[in-house]
Amino acid sequence: MSYPIRVRAGAVIIESSRILLIEFDDEKGVHYNLPSGGVEHNETIQDAAKREAKEEADVEVEVGPLAFVYEYEPKLNNYKYGDTHSLSLYFECKRYQNSNPQFPANPDPNQTDVKWISIEDFDDIVLYPNIKNHIKNYLKSKSRIDLIQENQLPPVERSVKAK
Repeated sequence: MSYPIRVRAGAVIIESSRILLIEFDDEKGVHYNLPSGGVEHNETIQDAAKREAKEEADVEVEVGPLAFVYEYEPKLNNYKYGDTHSLSLYFECKRYQNSNPQFPANPDPNQTDVKWISIEDFDDIVLYPNIKNHIKNYLKSKSRIDLIQENQLPPVERSVKAK
């Protein structure tokens, strides 16, 4: 039996106590998201985070360690964000010095801006998902989660049992 779940990747880009967010204006009103989206076929999660930063904020980034993981399970949340179960992996990213975020040529539907938001003003915005406190705690602790990829592991060496 297969278990359908959408894997998403996102970029957490923080500089000088400001975070880069994507602004949307739709039926929910003005709100913000981290640059993120679904992982495509034959794409690594880290490559997806890099691509999403480029597509949504027109910024080139270096993908760093995994900062946190977010799961949305529709049934447990009264389907408030739809009926697709998803797992989002957010990476700490650093933008390349010569790459400045800007509104992309082909923005997502209802995307209205790309903004640096001060962490001090974080409580004054609507962020989906509402992980503002998790981001603030991450900034304080900088605890990271290792992403273990099979292609980076040493091969398994089988030992021969002595008789």
